[in-house]
Amino acid sequence: MEVIYGTWPWYISGFLIGMVMLALLYFGKAFGMSSNLRTLCSIAGAGRFADFFRFDWKAQRWNLAVVFGAMLGGFVAVHFLSNGSGVNLNPITVEQLATMHIEAPEGKLAPDSLMGFEALKNPKTFIILVAGGLLIGFGTRYAGGCTSGHAISGLSNLQLPSLIAVIGFFIGGLIMSHFLLPLIFR
Repeated sequence: MEVIYGTWPWYISGFLIGMVMLALLYFGKAFGMSSNLRTLCSIAGAGRFADFFRFDWKAQRWNLAVVFGAMLGGFVAVHFLSNGSGVNLNPITVEQLATMHIEAPEGKLAPDSLMGFEALKNPKTFIILVAGGLLIGFGTRYAGGCTSGHAISGLSNLQLPSLIAVIGFFIGGLIMSHFLLPLIFR
């Protein structure tokens, strides 16, 4: 049972992702989580206000099942298949976070001061979360998809725009974590 409770090695996770991608290719589908936001907005009636949301959302029901399955799988993994140890961060990362006054996530996936209800009490953190969410939403729409869609589905289909988007995601992540994050959390 320890195999189930621990982090799976890359070669098992990668193989399973590859099998899912082969199944999606076989059925003529493309994987991506951000497209579900468009589908949910269309279901809610956003098509009355913007042409972008006027499409046959019923054809995307399978993708909604994927996102709900991911949420259910995350819940089951955290509450039933976890030993409660949380994320094991590198000690150097913990030190770097401490210099920015961010505590290590003890037994959790993220620090409460950044992702918990405690973050909503701090105006600076709240503004950072809202601005970051808007930038992620804009970037996802501008790039034509999210990191999972481009990195998993787009790259496996050998799409050049996905390669460019993934390179941009990595460069943006490096700039954020090494330069901007230390400036923001001084």
